[in-house]
Amino acid sequence: MMGRFTCFIRQLPIKWKLMLGATTLIFLLFATYNFSQYLVLKQWMMNQEKDKIQVSMSQLQDYLNEKSNTLDAVLIAEVRPYIEKLIGKNQLVRIIGQNGEPLLTVSNHFDENWVAPRAVSEPELYDITPQEDHILIYRSPFKTEKFVGTLEFASNLETFDHFSQTLFWVMLIGGVLAVFISAISGLAIARQLMRPIRALAATIRSVKEKGLTERVNNIENGDELSSLAQLFNELMNQLEVSFRQQKQFVEDASHELRTPITILEGHLSLLNRWGKSDPEVLNESLQASLQETRRLKGIVEELLTLTRVETHLVTEISEPIPIEPVILETLKRFEALNPDFEFQVNTVKISNVLIAISALHMEQILLIVLDNAVKYTLQDKRISIEGLRLTNEVQITIEDHGIGIPQVELPYVFDRFYRVDKARNREIAGTGLGLSIAKQFVHKYQGEITIRSKENEGTKVIINLPINQIIN
Repeated sequence: MMGRFTCFIRQLPIKWKLMLGATTLIFLLFATYNFSQYLVLKQWMMNQEKDKIQVSMSQLQDYLNEKSNTLDAVLIAEVRPYIEKLIGKNQLVRIIGQNGEPLLTVSNHFDENWVAPRAVSEPELYDITPQEDHILIYRSPFKTEKFVGTLEFASNLETFDHFSQTLFWVMLIGGVLAVFISAISGLAIARQLMRPIRALAATIRSVKEKGLTERVNNIENGDELSSLAQLFNELMNQLEVSFRQQKQFVEDASHELRTPITILEGHLSLLNRWGKSDPEVLNESLQASLQETRRLKGIVEELLTLTRVETHLVTEISEPIPIEPVILETLKRFEALNPDFEFQVNTVKISNVLIAISALHMEQILLIVLDNAVKYTLQDKRISIEGLRLTNEVQITIEDHGIGIPQVELPYVFDRFYRVDKARNREIAGTGLGLSIAKQFVHKYQGEITIRSKENEGTKVIINLPINQIIN
């Protein structure tokens, strides 16, 4: 039975679980508090009744002690007027002789048969419940020179019981109302809390049916659940961008790979038909095939490099290295390959700076940027490299005076396979992956790379990397 109940609770919606949980908690708290309060009040009222009957007994004993010289079994009836004034409603007073027979009985709306007379040698105070009545009895031995007996007080606690019952029902009804109100309030609060979750669930179903363009709407609460919905929207934005980039990447990669494969296929077909016996056709086809094979190899290698960077395979912890020697050494080798270019270098301001970066990665970043600068510079073959030390960063600037980049295309230059000068794609070698690789490397080392350019004036690439240490 308990297992079925537990299974039923687990299958309930969250809003009902929240409502039931809050209601149960409030019920337990309210029931515990009210029950404790009821017991304390009932005990306090009973103590008050006992105190009252004890005070009345003391008053009667004091009065009888004053009459002790004249008090005997014959004249005891003379104290009736005093007792009638002393007792209240629903009370009984008896003076009992030594043999247990009542000598005087005074009652006020109290049935004498409810309490049997009895002599005692020690005071006793207790309550009994004959039939439906509740009686508080107090007996005390009394002794003078002329009298030995027992004084008996009895009080019907009808008023006390009525008040206790009324208090119990008031607390019970108040508790039921409080639990009912708490259940309604808990359900309303649970619905309010669940609204962002319901919206999130509906959006996830819409995403499953309609695609990644669906978002959670009407997020205005500002609480944690609304923050969760906002986070979901941001995640979906990133996923949509990622899928769009992936689709574009597949399309661009297919386009880039299809061209050399088509050329290879054409030259191999030409060799198969006529090149076997024609040395000129054979030589031309072999040279073209080798060129396209090298191009394919370059594309594959750059794709592998980009994949390794993006999938966190570049995880080695680099020791801080002086950045200036890396720049100068890389530039020296690059200058030997491009003797017709003039390289203007100014790295004195970063000569004492250490950066936590792999020398190979720094060299690869510089080679990618320098290669683009050389590739897209046709007339004014001056390239300047400058290093600056900022507050917590090193800024490396590489500026050329080449053909530049149109402003409308600047936001896309770091995209994979993106080529700025579409008309010169066949004249200028390249895969469009270099800047994407450079950006990923720079971001891996918590840096930033930006490009500023004006068409037909030149391009400036700015690389910012955090400083690890400064040598004095």
